[in-house]
Amino acid sequence: MVVKVYGPDYGHTKGVILCLIEKEVEFETVHVDGFKGEHKQPEYLKLQPFGLFPVIEDGDYVLYESRAIMRYYAEKYKNQGSNLMGKTMEERGLVEQWLEVEAHHYTPPIYNLIKMYFGSVLNGEAMDPKAVEENEEKLGKVLDIYEKRLSETKYLAGDFFSLADLNHLQFTSYLVNEMERGFMVRERKNVSRWWDDISNRPSWKKVLQSYRNVYDALKEMK
Repeated sequence: MVVKVYGPDYGHTKGVILCLIEKEVEFETVHVDGFKGEHKQPEYLKLQPFGLFPVIEDGDYVLYESRAIMRYYAEKYKNQGSNLMGKTMEERGLVEQWLEVEAHHYTPPIYNLIKMYFGSVLNGEAMDPKAVEENEEKLGKVLDIYEKRLSETKYLAGDFFSLADLNHLQFTSYLVNEMERGFMVRERKNVSRWWDDISNRPSWKKVLQSYRNVYDALKEMK
């Protein structure tokens, strides 16, 4: 049965699509335009009562929250495609640890920077220098910890690519490319090596080729 992925073709939806590609799971996308408020319509709210992205329908099974969705498919198809959760309980523990680090320490400041940047693109307003500085400082401290970790292991959870690495791709891509803040990655040798590795995976290249960037969607609105 084909999995349906509801959401826009950017942000967390891209992470779920990337996971499904890595796990060799057949899927189709159902575009939900956040800029037009389609995520607040009654039909969508039946699937996701908080009006957030993404949601999957797998037969009669409905699941939302991107990390929960990715964990679900990593476990459901653990013997298919890439092993994204590790082979032992210890490896899985490290995957879960770094997913928590990503969720609570890495993504909040990078998301704030992205939100300010795209808000400036859409509204033509200057970004708040103080807020930019504060969030770059927070993100830099996290990246310093990553630099040390990645001097010891190839990937965050060890010597295997996992969900812990995968879930950094969609937002770090905006930071490095559209926002032209790649120096935050490049000035850290091991983080730079890691980023080159994960961002050159065939699955991620397929995502980039197949789905729009949020920047393109914003430009269409102007």
